[in-house]
Amino acid sequence: MTSNSKNDNFFEKVYEIARQIPYGKVTSYGAIAEFLGAKRSARMVGWAMNNSHHQKEAIPAHRVVNRKGILTGKHHFDGTNLMQQLLENEGIQVFDNQIQNFENVFWNPSKELL
Repeated sequence: MTSNSKNDNFFEKVYEIARQIPYGKVTSYGAIAEFLGAKRSARMVGWAMNNSHHQKEAIPAHRVVNRKGILTGKHHFDGTNLMQQLLENEGIQVFDNQIQNFENVFWNPSKELL
C-alpha cells in the first residue's frame, strides 16, 4: 500500500481514537470506522493498526479487535501471544484467541466520545 495524505490523515484519526480506548477495554475496527463516518472502512482501520508500531507516540493497538472479539491482528505483534498477554495484563480474559465477555469490555467510541 502506498502512502498518501488521504490515508495518512485517516490513519491519524484512527490513532487519535485508539489512544482514547480505556485501560481494560477493547473496541472493534468497525466501531472506529463508524465513529469516523466511514462505516465500511473497517479494513482501513486494520491497516492503520498494522502500521501503528511505526508511530512515535504509543498506540494501544492490542485493544482493537474484530467485531466478534477475535484477536485477528495478533500476528502483527512481536511474539506469538503478545497481543493476548497485553490484554490479559489489563484484566481482559482471552480464550482460544477470543475475548471472553466481549460485551462487558467493549468500548464504543460512538457512545463514549460524544
